[in-house]
Amino acid sequence: MIEFQYKLPAQNIEGRRNGTYNNRELGLPSVLTTTSHRLGDFLHLLRTNIYADRALVFLGGKMMMCDKNWIRDHVHVMKAMRHFEYDLGSFLNFIIDTQREDGQFYELIKQMDDYHWKMVDEDCRILYEEDNLSLVRLELEADIEYLVVEGATYFYRTNGDNEWLRRVLPKLEKGIDYITSDEKRWDKEHGLVKRPFTIDTWDFTNDLNSSNDRRIHDDEPMSIMHGDNSGVYRAMNQLAFFNRRLGNEEKALMWEERAAKIRENMMKYLWNGDFFIHQYHLGHDGIDDLENKRMSLSLPYDINRGVTTVEESRKIIEEYMRRRETTDYFAEWFSIDPPYKKFHKNNPGEYVNGAISPFTAGELAKAAFENGYEEYGWSIIERFMELSERDKTVYFLYFPDSSPQPDGGPSAWGAAALINAVDEGLAGIKDMGVNYDEIYFSPKFPVTDYEELRYFTGYEVSRTIVDVRYIIKNEGMRYDVYSPAKKINAHMLLPKGKKCTKLLVNGIESSFNESIIGDSHYVDIRLENLDAEKISFEIIF
Repeated sequence: MIEFQYKLPAQNIEGRRNGTYNNRELGLPSVLTTTSHRLGDFLHLLRTNIYADRALVFLGGKMMMCDKNWIRDHVHVMKAMRHFEYDLGSFLNFIIDTQREDGQFYELIKQMDDYHWKMVDEDCRILYEEDNLSLVRLELEADIEYLVVEGATYFYRTNGDNEWLRRVLPKLEKGIDYITSDEKRWDKEHGLVKRPFTIDTWDFTNDLNSSNDRRIHDDEPMSIMHGDNSGVYRAMNQLAFFNRRLGNEEKALMWEERAAKIRENMMKYLWNGDFFIHQYHLGHDGIDDLENKRMSLSLPYDINRGVTTVEESRKIIEEYMRRRETTDYFAEWFSIDPPYKKFHKNNPGEYVNGAISPFTAGELAKAAFENGYEEYGWSIIERFMELSERDKTVYFLYFPDSSPQPDGGPSAWGAAALINAVDEGLAGIKDMGVNYDEIYFSPKFPVTDYEELRYFTGYEVSRTIVDVRYIIKNEGMRYDVYSPAKKINAHMLLPKGKKCTKLLVNGIESSFNESIIGDSHYVDIRLENLDAEKISFEIIF
């Protein structure tokens, strides 16, 4: 039997300082190791970054919590914030409840003298004059409806509230029906969502007038962007998940069929053989002839939304790895590459016209962890740890030389993507049901130098904890998983050059399968009808 050697948490082990005073690194998620508290400090810094953007909105005598006052930012941050935030629902529910009759959602709350409401027509704004606030949908945005479904999924997994789900599901479905039918947003010929010609998911075009005008005009140059469509693809599958939770199997199958058609059309029109092109222009030529070579920040999101196969995902990741070797930039986590000679007011390397982004880094690391490039995924985390140790924070964007670009967006967005890369990628713990009653367990700790550690995740709001203990030795490795899971689908990475000769589950020899992704070998086993708080996996080499 493989025994754990050390008790964690501890401040010192064999003369090494491996825990902070008062364990400030502990939270959800967090890690303790017998080597150092570096990764724990990194997660703590990322959580602190997200806390710093937490704000309240006071409207009509009610109070809402939002991490930035845009539902886009809020949902992207929910990816990490769901683990430790107590009020995940107030802002999300406000956006759902104010849905326009045709299905469109609004996206942001701003002071009326901020004038975002003047950037759109009356049908895209609601004014709350007594509170001096406006609720606005920047009309050219094409990502809001699927992001609201994503946010609802994060929220539902923390509570499993079926009564809430029954109330909001028709509105969520109406939103996706809207984005896939409205003539301003849906291209019938290609069967894909369209938008004005922006950089990826951003909210301005190359026209300088779009600084103050976010409408869709009758003569607007329109394009199809892959990230909008991978977002809708995942939203449709999330709607299928919701319908199954409520016993609506026929409707769930319908949403999955619609998702499959989105993927089919993406591959037909947007896939260049190695990755999705940046923009597929509809009736116009764009501003250069490089769109087929241009990688944009939504590419790793596409992978993590499940729209690409493992083979297709690996091609995208391999292209990032190739460009890492050839770029003059300090890292390959591009907002877009190659950048435009100029887009709107931005020169190459400025803002989202080629700046380096932590959200690309986090999503790319997660994609690498899950598609057979685990060492590359860990290298991204290690490189970003170095960057954050230099700056004592995470910035929104970085110039090509690694100097910060702090203005123009939410640093919490990138921090959340990096937390999620560690949580669901490196630690490999995914909630497949609600409150971790069904877990996909795919840890990648063998690619690190850690020989023994303890990892925590869960939801603070529901007091749900997953506690994983790991050790690797010459004869094998062991995971103890403490959780509320009734089902665990385990897919455990083996160290390079090692094979599993025997698998013990709670000390009992058990049958298992082996799977291979690229050069990576995994031990697979599915456990169901569990009633034990602790499941122990011992992999003997």
